[in-house]
Amino acid sequence: MADNITAHSRRQFMQFLAASPLFSALGGISFAEAASQAIATPADAIDIFDLEATAGQIIPTAHWGYLSTGVDADATLRANRTAFEKYLVRSHRLVDPPVVDTSVEILGRKWPTPIIIAPVGSQKAFHADGEIAVARAAKARNHLQLLSTVTSTAIEDVAEAREEPIWFQLYTMGGWHGVRSRLRRAEAVGCPVVVLTVDLSGGTASRHTLARVARQDTRDCGVCHSGDGPAARTKPMLVGADSGEEMHLTWDFLDQLQQETSMKVFVKGIVTAEDAERCLEHGVDGIIVSNHGGRGDESGRGAIDSLAEVAAAVQGRTTLIMDSGIRRGTDIFKALALGADAIMVGRPYIWGLGSFGQAGVERALEILTNELQIAMRAFGTPSIADIGINNITIR
Repeated sequence: MADNITAHSRRQFMQFLAASPLFSALGGISFAEAASQAIATPADAIDIFDLEATAGQIIPTAHWGYLSTGVDADATLRANRTAFEKYLVRSHRLVDPPVVDTSVEILGRKWPTPIIIAPVGSQKAFHADGEIAVARAAKARNHLQLLSTVTSTAIEDVAEAREEPIWFQLYTMGGWHGVRSRLRRAEAVGCPVVVLTVDLSGGTASRHTLARVARQDTRDCGVCHSGDGPAARTKPMLVGADSGEEMHLTWDFLDQLQQETSMKVFVKGIVTAEDAERCLEHGVDGIIVSNHGGRGDESGRGAIDSLAEVAAAVQGRTTLIMDSGIRRGTDIFKALALGADAIMVGRPYIWGLGSFGQAGVERALEILTNELQIAMRAFGTPSIADIGINNITIR
């Protein structure tokens, strides 16, 4: 009887939530997404949102706010989801492929799916095993992994756990001294690519949702977030970054970065055709369309809209990856149809990490891969190469 009362109360709450102003604050999610429930095992997850509901009950309050927040009123965060709704799929019939091939090639390396693990900082804030659990999940399911500059685990340990070259995402704390130190460490563990993030150059964004949620956390945050410099605050890649000139991200900086490293250089955070063209002029090895998951600035524009613009400008002249807002296999399909060579996911695998550690990350990746396969069969596209602009129409 008690279980039935609890389930009934939860359903009532979700119905209230879907009809309330809080619905908008959650990023414009659908009722089905809002009604997802906490689960007991990774196998119980029907979709990504079951992992979100579970992680929300486990991850410490302030850490959950950090993971969930957008900027200001979260308009860009919401747009990252709602923008997908204007792109409709044109299905091709009488194809009925018995199997589908989800593999892609990125810089000459073949991967079983186009799903890349995006760089997310401070992963031990969501699970004690942090980036090591993610690396082991990436190894188990053979996914490309990007590691954040503000990782809570050193790149050397993550690379050892992954047993396959990872890519390294670059922030510029500590001036050129700090940048060069991080480049050398990434090169030493065999990273083939450094990914320069350019969508936070305006400084720390106004993350109001985080500020409000953090008020509800009664723990002493100073235990983890104080000390002598960033390295003391559990950021091993920021050793030596406490001093150095302020870095201004400009096209000149990009040129110098390319001279400073033997790694290929991708730029993450490009959202316009003009900037994509300039990236090509400066000889970048790849572009990642991203608005930092709605955490960088309050443009109010969904990343999938930016992808459509950038892909039309790039026209296959460099590797193009899309990040921000992907939650379902149909989202991946739409991004590929609009011109992405691959996509990145961040919050979905962190929801898995926060819920069940490595097993949760694996389940998140499994769900998205399975959903992509289902979409490809349903829409008549036997391989990734068969997905193109003719599969998309705009509402």
